[in-house]
Amino acid sequence: MKTAKWLITYAAFGAAAAFVLCVCEETPTEPAPRWEPPAYAGQWGSKGTGDGRFNWPTDVAVASNGAVYVADYLNERVQYFTATGSFLGKWRLNETAESRFEYPRGVAVAADGTVYVSDHSNNNVQRFSSSGSFVAMWGRSGAGEGQFDGPMGVDVAADGTVYVADNRNNRVQRFTAAGSFVGAWGTYGPGDGEFRGPYDVAASPDGNVYVTDHNNSRVQYFTAAGSFLGAWGVYGSGDGEFNYATGVAASGRGPIYVTDAGIVRKVGNDRVQVFTRTGAYLGTWGGHGSGERQFDMPNGVGIARNGTVYIADSENNRIVYYH
Repeated sequence: MKTAKWLITYAAFGAAAAFVLCVCEETPTEPAPRWEPPAYAGQWGSKGTGDGRFNWPTDVAVASNGAVYVADYLNERVQYFTATGSFLGKWRLNETAESRFEYPRGVAVAADGTVYVSDHSNNNVQRFSSSGSFVAMWGRSGAGEGQFDGPMGVDVAADGTVYVADNRNNRVQRFTAAGSFVGAWGTYGPGDGEFRGPYDVAASPDGNVYVTDHNNSRVQYFTAAGSFLGAWGVYGSGDGEFNYATGVAASGRGPIYVTDAGIVRKVGNDRVQVFTRTGAYLGTWGGHGSGERQFDMPNGVGIARNGTVYIADSENNRIVYYH
């Protein structure tokens, strides 16, 4: 919106003087970002071991065809569903020697449908076809290049680069689509580019990488190669504050979604907060409970191409989605 400002200016030219009346237009102002909380659209799941049931789901990822993949942590398997929650398939512990899971924590889907799973206690990343056929794995316990100590979140950039939140090594590692080590950044601490338990990672389509720095209660973001760009958040329950930030997702040109769960049941913030790509607060929804807009330890968040937001609501053992 343009605004007009009337100015009366006095000009002196030697002995002569004149009043000049002018109308000056200011530079158009940028409108404040507008964000409306998405409407509840549905949910599925309950506690159990059967198809479509969960035991602490920790992450959710959405493929380009709309299929939804869930890391079913304590059931030690991955399940996948239609966009509205109809069961499609699963793969799990000991079905094949190669794809043995021990607490799969994170899941991500590449543009070609390849599924990546961070296997927390086996300290590796496993790669599968869209239907769960084993393709490859990499990693083992350690602090060297391509080694892990409790890998958590995983994501895939548009160019196929795979990013892994290497939790207890306090770093982010990046790999080719086939698992070859490319680089890493981070060390323990509260400073820029340092971490205290990186929890999740999201590769934005614009090339930036967002990391939930769990025990520092903040989000940091970086270039694709790991150069620090900025950070936001402190410990608390106010707008833009976190009780130990957990999941993060970025998709398209939309905002950044962060799950804000806490580490102790019933005393966390149990909400989703939404920000611009540089960390300006836009809004939130949630609160402790099991209602349509409530959560109990929300963890992973995934975004579909049509903007639908999926939340892994861990203690409620369900996936809730909004649009």
